[in-house]
Amino acid sequence: MEEQEKQRLAMRVSTVSIVVNLLLSVGKLLAGILGRSGAMVSDAIHSASDVFSTIIVIVGVKVSGKKSDTNHPYGHERLECVASIILATILFATGVGIGLGGIRTIFLGKWESLKIPGLMALMAAVISVVVKEWMYWYTRAAAKKLNSGAMMADAWHHRSDSLSSIGAFVGIAGSRMGFLVLDSVASVVISIFIGKAAYEIFMDAVDKMVDRACDQGTREEIEKIALKQQGVMGIDRLRTRLFGAKMYVDMEIAADGNQTLYETHEIAERVHDEIEAHFPEVKHCMVHVNPAEK
Repeated sequence: MEEQEKQRLAMRVSTVSIVVNLLLSVGKLLAGILGRSGAMVSDAIHSASDVFSTIIVIVGVKVSGKKSDTNHPYGHERLECVASIILATILFATGVGIGLGGIRTIFLGKWESLKIPGLMALMAAVISVVVKEWMYWYTRAAAKKLNSGAMMADAWHHRSDSLSSIGAFVGIAGSRMGFLVLDSVASVVISIFIGKAAYEIFMDAVDKMVDRACDQGTREEIEKIALKQQGVMGIDRLRTRLFGAKMYVDMEIAADGNQTLYETHEIAERVHDEIEAHFPEVKHCMVHVNPAEK
């Protein structure tokens, strides 16, 4: 996929995300106020925070897609990892806030003074779960297509909002049946899932910033492709490193030492071209040729 096409897809998904979140935030806020549900008002604020996170994604994807320049000869892909870390931090803070609020209510027994929420708030929670779960899968599909950590983090932000709405639904339904504490219990459980997602997003971004090697399966596939090329007698060394959404490959191959420089250069070029053709995420493949041991 070309860079411009990636940018267009990212912008389209982000625009849909912003519009949906704004509409949901306003709808849930009105439902929370009219339906006398503090849980739904909190859920509306959570949805509003997703607008901010999506803006971070737009900036991260835009900046990371910039071409190399004098000061950044290897490109700007790692700036998307910075966006992922910011989003993971926001997501973690959201989870902590939800969890602490639930724990405070449980142990202080404040649920006894809460008002029973109306049916409007319950219906708003159901709509929110359906819409946000759809947004999760929609954004997740685009993130996988673009290999974008920032967009995947935004997808999980949608999932966290969906989980939050499930908690709101359980709490509202429980309150209407007389079990007011269920809202807070559900909030604590949801906060644990949100924290786990934030941790995984954070660690994935860090791995991509510290030159972590790609997975074993990818390395083995790279070796197979190289060994299939005519003139390659072996692989002396293979190193890979993640660079944002991209990957660098450094390889040393063995070839017949009696060949001319032009002949060995052609072998290296074939290996280089085949690897980059099979792996679109490879930003550059460097191939060094050693004379094979006799």
